[in-house]
Amino acid sequence: MSSSLIFKLFFFSLFFSNRLASRLDSDDDGKNIYIVYMGRKLEDPDSAHLHHRAMLEQVVGSTFAPESVLHTYKRSFNGFAVKLTEEEAEKIASMEGVVSVFLNEMNELHTTRSWDFLGFPLTVPRRSQVESNIVVGVLDTGIWPESPSFDDEGFSPPPPKWKGTCETSNNFRCNRKIIGARSYHIGRPISPGDVNGPRDTNGHGTHTASTAAGGLVSQANLYGLGLGTARGGVPLARIAAYKVCWNDGCSDTDILAAYDDAIADGVDIISLSVGGANPRHYFVDAIAIGSFHAVERGILTSNSAGNGGPNFFTTASLSPWLLSVAASTMDRKFVTQVQIGNGQSFQGVSINTFDNQYYPLVSGRDIPNTGFDKSTSRFCTDKSVNPNLLKGKIVVCEASFGPHEFFKSLDGAAGVLMTSNTRDYADSYPLPSSVLDPNDLLATLRYIYSIRSPGATIFKSTTILNASAPVVVSFSSRGPNRATKDVIKPDISGPGVEILAAWPSVAPVGGIRRNTLFNIISGTSMSCPHITGIATYVKTYNPTWSPAAIKSALMTTASPMNARFNPQAEFAYGSGHVNPLKAVRPGLVYDANESDYVKFLCGQGYNTQAVRRITGDYSACTSGNTGRVWDLNYPSFGLSVSPSQTFNQYFNRTLTSVAPQASTYRAMISAPQGLTISVNPNVLSFNGLGDRKSFTLTVRGSIKGFVVSASLVWSDGVHYVRSPITITSLV
Repeated sequence: MSSSLIFKLFFFSLFFSNRLASRLDSDDDGKNIYIVYMGRKLEDPDSAHLHHRAMLEQVVGSTFAPESVLHTYKRSFNGFAVKLTEEEAEKIASMEGVVSVFLNEMNELHTTRSWDFLGFPLTVPRRSQVESNIVVGVLDTGIWPESPSFDDEGFSPPPPKWKGTCETSNNFRCNRKIIGARSYHIGRPISPGDVNGPRDTNGHGTHTASTAAGGLVSQANLYGLGLGTARGGVPLARIAAYKVCWNDGCSDTDILAAYDDAIADGVDIISLSVGGANPRHYFVDAIAIGSFHAVERGILTSNSAGNGGPNFFTTASLSPWLLSVAASTMDRKFVTQVQIGNGQSFQGVSINTFDNQYYPLVSGRDIPNTGFDKSTSRFCTDKSVNPNLLKGKIVVCEASFGPHEFFKSLDGAAGVLMTSNTRDYADSYPLPSSVLDPNDLLATLRYIYSIRSPGATIFKSTTILNASAPVVVSFSSRGPNRATKDVIKPDISGPGVEILAAWPSVAPVGGIRRNTLFNIISGTSMSCPHITGIATYVKTYNPTWSPAAIKSALMTTASPMNARFNPQAEFAYGSGHVNPLKAVRPGLVYDANESDYVKFLCGQGYNTQAVRRITGDYSACTSGNTGRVWDLNYPSFGLSVSPSQTFNQYFNRTLTSVAPQASTYRAMISAPQGLTISVNPNVLSFNGLGDRKSFTLTVRGSIKGFVVSASLVWSDGVHYVRSPITITSLV
């Protein structure tokens, strides 16, 4: 890689890391934790530590301290985590053999009925023996092995290919269901309240692991809510848990260490409901690096798109070799009824497990704390309400907030009524609560001021039909892709709202300890393991498929979604809502391998030297091997243009038949006025399994809005291989 590109990569990471500096470990001498990434693993991995030490001695000289090297990555790729000054990091970035140097950032967690809603019932056919030999790697907050979702009754010993291990600290035990467990906490002390080892005391990792691959548990519920059979997408698969997230976040160093081990341990797929707050260039992004080397070994990563929506450009899950997952609603919605003293009833949203009881009602604006007035106390934030005047009462707050705010401002209240214009998902709270429509909250305030002793009852939550589902939820992060604007992200959407799954008995629910085996939570963290489970199911029927082929199968068989509910269109939901059973037999796939990604990287500005370090082979960035982004064999088509600009762009793609019989597919185009789309050839005939045919798609025209959507469908009358075509002026 040229020194100028190394310089750009180094400072690109540094720029986005500055706002997180308070969350990174820094010594008094100005040293921070950096990751030095050096591409594919060495032929002799055991020599990696000595090689890294020699590099550091060249830069640091006599002041080099061996303990400054915090971790060596050597099992699946080459690199190390080390404490350096900014000047030292710059020097290492310019050394031979270094792909990138970047600050260690803290990533964040992207925090039943769902499987039936997907048309994936309990009775779905399974290849039981194949499924039992698959290992799902979950990089998260660890796992709670005592959960009934991870019972190993009826399981045989782990598959012979498995090379992982099980950490047994804090009375942790693996079994024939959870066959591996590791934890990582590199370069910083364990935070108060955290438990050393792979045991999960947060709940997030247990929830995601059980959603992807948990066993069947009947009568699962959260205090009567969501009652049914809890199960994962592949209940017969094994689980390997890699704890990379702690109370202070999920560090890049830990994520890379987990990838290094998981790939070498022998996992078949990786589920990662974690992501950064900001987009980063591919090889200063721990998740992009880890997932790239996973793909080299035939391992797909399913990654949550993030919870930064609904604005554009909020997703940081950008790499074309991983599967980026948005979160959508399902047809069950939790609601919480509120009845005020005059008999009026209002329907709010929350996960309220508390029993119905009538309490006095007070507005936050009428009980300001010392130093505040009603203009602040009406929102109930920042300790603005008087704690002595809210005790034993339901407080009306003209805002909405998370459970942590209750402990700051509302400790002692009997309940809370909040309001929000966005009420498409429900949260749990530490006391009876409901989020009302603004007009209903206004009616409640009028009632308070119309009577001497107002009161209200907040009822236990119930469920109603959500007829508009699936719709991408407001919090789900959106594209476009800041790293490569013409690769559409996210890729696909799956259920991520109000998902019931396993939970550690010691983990908080709504901010307080409730001692429950299941919990209902929302996030792209919840949609990600749904897609992981479905991708694994597809793999059981197609064990030789590449990660790209599995990804293509999911994307091209997804059900189209309606931009009327999500104006960001494909930048909200990607190719659409996942359809598990259709994905098993898609007919055709857009396949891609390492050489395709090498061409893509060459087109992104990497040179031969850099690409060879990453791939570990003799790949070269030549004029004939520098790929245009529009020619990456991706299952969707993206194009960014200037507003009102007339454009004429072509895309080259290759389809591979995954059906045994000969077939003929015809192209069908759907396009709005102003776009002219052609396909050449528009008929493709395949001789059978593995036959490949190429085509060129050309898009001409101009657009006036931010996003314009079209589609291409290849069909033989049985299979419908659909790809979105998205033109955007958001550049």
